[in-house]
Amino acid sequence: MKALQYRTVGAAPEVVTVPDPEPGPGQVLLKVTAAGVCHSDIAVMSWPAEGFPYELPLTLGHEGVGTVAGLGAGADATGLKEGDSVAVYGPWGCGTCANCAQGKENYCLRADELGIRPPGLGAPGSMAEYMIVDDPRHLVPIDGLDPVATVPLTDAGLTPYHAIKRSLPKLVPGSTAVVIGTGGLGHVAIQLLRAMTAARVIALDVTEDKLALARTVGAHEAILSDKDAAAKVRELTGGRGAEAVFDFVGVQPTVETAGAVAAIEGDVTLVGIGGGLLPVGFGATNFEVSVTAPYWGSRGELIEVLDLARAGAVSVHTETYSLDDAPLAYERLHDGKINGRAVILPNG
Repeated sequence: MKALQYRTVGAAPEVVTVPDPEPGPGQVLLKVTAAGVCHSDIAVMSWPAEGFPYELPLTLGHEGVGTVAGLGAGADATGLKEGDSVAVYGPWGCGTCANCAQGKENYCLRADELGIRPPGLGAPGSMAEYMIVDDPRHLVPIDGLDPVATVPLTDAGLTPYHAIKRSLPKLVPGSTAVVIGTGGLGHVAIQLLRAMTAARVIALDVTEDKLALARTVGAHEAILSDKDAAAKVRELTGGRGAEAVFDFVGVQPTVETAGAVAAIEGDVTLVGIGGGLLPVGFGATNFEVSVTAPYWGSRGELIEVLDLARAGAVSVHTETYSLDDAPLAYERLHDGKINGRAVILPNG
């Protein structure tokens, strides 16, 4: 089968031919319908050889939707059957620790110890004609949803949903939420905030195209993310600032903006993995500001996100590419030319 692999540190990913996978006991073979392209992959491919955490070659893709094509021994005990259309829950865990028992496999207590890696981030991912899913519990039926529209929700929907849920008590009528970075995750976050809260949503980005997308999906205000952005947000909020700030970029300038616009007792959530740091201490931010850096979301939250999509409350702007054109999709994402989310169609 064909697969998109990162084969050499510092080199571009390549489309190669690899052996067809076979499901082992308890595993599921998926024929991949759609695979999502994410900035996290670019971050992985920018890491130096020294200390690189994954074995190469690595088949990319941590967002996946497909149809069940085969079941290993015992995998059918859950009622899963060939032909079922399913989405892959990506942050795999051990399934038995205290966090996994709550569905919070994104915070598995034993994943490092046991060497468990997510697909595309250590384990073979979804940018291939077929992929292996380690356990049926990591599959969620899409129940009639469009695979292309659904696949980004497994990360670009789940991650902001998890981040926003933490701040819901603060996003009451009269409150403000700021979204920094309105690309793949950010434009979904705006929709989630509009669907789940009464907050006024202010979007920040560096291009007019991204700000236009932010307005299209529901931002009340959209302003350029520059040196004057924090002052503009303060002005729009009457000097109070935002009760919740979600930074989907995470570079130092955006992190500093996030801290500067947070209101007293506000939440700053750093989702982007750009390497920026926000000091925490008396006087570093407004009084009693909480700063957190979440990771993905729980299995139950993925089900909730798909329910929101089914209700028409959230949708993802997508561009589709063939598997052969997947390297081009990464080039365009790196250059900031993807408006929304790029999706690879490994089987056409």
